[in-house]
Amino acid sequence: MRRSSASKKTGQSNSTSTAADLFRSASSKASTKESERIDNLFYSYANGSTAMIDPEGIETLCADMEVDHTDVRVLMLAWKMKAEEQGYFTLDEWRRGLKALRADTVSKLKKALPDLEKEVRRPSNFADFYSYAFQYCLTEEKQKSIDIESICELLTLVLGSTFPPQVNLFVEYLKTQNDYKVINMDQWMGFFRFCNEISFPTLNDYDPELAWPLILDNFVEWIREKQI
Repeated sequence: MRRSSASKKTGQSNSTSTAADLFRSASSKASTKESERIDNLFYSYANGSTAMIDPEGIETLCADMEVDHTDVRVLMLAWKMKAEEQGYFTLDEWRRGLKALRADTVSKLKKALPDLEKEVRRPSNFADFYSYAFQYCLTEEKQKSIDIESICELLTLVLGSTFPPQVNLFVEYLKTQNDYKVINMDQWMGFFRFCNEISFPTLNDYDPELAWPLILDNFVEWIREKQI
């Protein structure tokens, strides 16, 4: 009787083990197929000579998703991939982004964009995205600053819908002032802090004695002169 009971337990154990193995095998096969589809999708947009998706490939991808290539969600997609070079996606970056979004077709990628935007706009992620946007636009080796015209476009794209009055006025200031030809990362991040911390348009809690970039002192002075 004891041997029979032990045999039953062993049988149940083997059955459970077999079911778990089958599940793992099926999951592994599904994951492999998903990876293959992600790779195939990449190569359908990649430049054959560089094995990268280049600006032309990104424009084609955007057209297939029915999204303008200047849409901020394209930049958010680059952030999700942790893409390093503006206008280019490597296979590893593509895999990283699409696996995280669980998208192995253009249709799924398009459907993932609204949730991706929600993810980026969470306070815990948005500061990182804002910082990434600046770094992503550094297209030359050892480049540490971005010209005013490009910064104005980038500010409007990345921050314009979150802090419209501040961004609109700062863009106006940047286009009319003559002291700065470029903006660096410290100034870029300083403006983000300004938008989050300073009462606007009163500016009554802005203290120039604190560690603000000089360009923001000048910006605040310019605003106050306009308000007189």
